[in-house]
Amino acid sequence: MAEPIALARDAGAQAAEDAYRAARRALEWRRRLLPLAGFLCLVVVWAALVYVLKVPPFVAPSPQAVARTLALKYEMLLANLWPTAIEAVCGFLLGNFVAIVIATVFVHKKTMEEAFFPIVVLINTIPVVAKAPILVLLLGNGMEPKIAIAALICFFPTLVNMVRGLESVNPQAMELMRVLSASKREVFFKLRVLNSLPYLFSALKIAASTAVIGAIVGEWIGSTVGIGALIIQATYNFDSALLYATVIVGSTFSIAFFLVITGIERLTVRWQAPVPS
Repeated sequence: MAEPIALARDAGAQAAEDAYRAARRALEWRRRLLPLAGFLCLVVVWAALVYVLKVPPFVAPSPQAVARTLALKYEMLLANLWPTAIEAVCGFLLGNFVAIVIATVFVHKKTMEEAFFPIVVLINTIPVVAKAPILVLLLGNGMEPKIAIAALICFFPTLVNMVRGLESVNPQAMELMRVLSASKREVFFKLRVLNSLPYLFSALKIAASTAVIGAIVGEWIGSTVGIGALIIQATYNFDSALLYATVIVGSTFSIAFFLVITGIERLTVRWQAPVPS
């Protein structure tokens, strides 16, 4: 009697596991197909509006014209993407590194936070287009001001999130570390840093996109190469197809950068429960 019951229990458990895996596969396919469907709908609406309203090509090109430009001028687009990508990645690394270091100082030295955090907020309120000419005058017309602009854009969100993550430690966990006579170094690396990682990666995913924006905005000020410079040239030449193609290339790199940070987060922060859909 016990054996049939055990077999039935195993069969039920196997069926439940199979159903769970099927649901997970369906959810994964849904997450992949819905964005693709939304993108295709957007392209169809775009093409229909251009055709029905008979929009002049120099105002808004058709999707076919943009695709043709991407195919014919991909070498030029990639050549201009390369310096923008270098500026964005370097600015991302620099800005986030400085933000993490300053956040660490703020957490351990409250007087420093009280004295300098308002100044950081004040600097962040200055528009990017106002910072760019100042940095060009200070750093020259090379890659340095573009990297600095990308770094400044990344800096503030990471600083705020990192300070919050380092400070929002569970009081019971902190008390346990004190009971175990943990040093400040052990408390920082084994408790505060691990607690701050979800906050940090939330900021890094934002910074991955904004760093590209910062590099492009920096290239609008006196640059001859890069996605930003190509956007300005296409605009002045009324080459809307090239303008749209350039924007698409820049956006594609920004999305790829975001996905790289998301992948690193999944490999690093494994103790977080998945967000329900």
